[in-house]
Amino acid sequence: MPPKAKFTREQVAVVALDIVREEGIDALTARNLGARLGMSSRPIFTAFRSMDEVKYAARELAISELKEYASVLDLTDPDIRTVCMLIISYAVHRLELFKLLFMQDSPNGESPNETLARIGELSERCIDRIQREQALSYGQATVVFEQMCVYAFGTGALCAMKLCEYNEDDVRADFDTVYRGLVLAAQSHTDTQATQGKE
Repeated sequence: MPPKAKFTREQVAVVALDIVREEGIDALTARNLGARLGMSSRPIFTAFRSMDEVKYAARELAISELKEYASVLDLTDPDIRTVCMLIISYAVHRLELFKLLFMQDSPNGESPNETLARIGELSERCIDRIQREQALSYGQATVVFEQMCVYAFGTGALCAMKLCEYNEDDVRADFDTVYRGLVLAAQSHTDTQATQGKE
């Protein structure tokens, strides 16, 4: 009887990512993975300690795909509203990969913002632009950025779970409204502090 084919960790992760992309996260089981690789599930665990570890390896590959998806952005001076639209678009058009990246446990407790930051110096550049355009402090611009991301990831999760209907124009208008409100709140906070300082 010929020996079973052996696969590297990366080869297994690639197949795992294909399963997630095509059939969803719930389909990523040892049995399905073994069947795709043409072997029993047992050899998988010579390369990985658990299916969670397989999922994390697939997640790392998915981050590379997210970088490619984000390549349409001008990452030298990104607008937070455009970044938010990218998040929603990813949730709609790469549904299962969005779930894998942003709706699952990460190996090191990585937050969605930290995952997003891994596609480039996106966070810092967005914050810098908010600072420049809205005359806010770094701390205030950071709060605006983080709250915009919370709104985007929340909306993305609703879209991913089919709990809201995606309309690009409506979502873009909502982001503009939320952004203006957050900036006004940050500026108002500055004005209040300045007034209190004079009393």
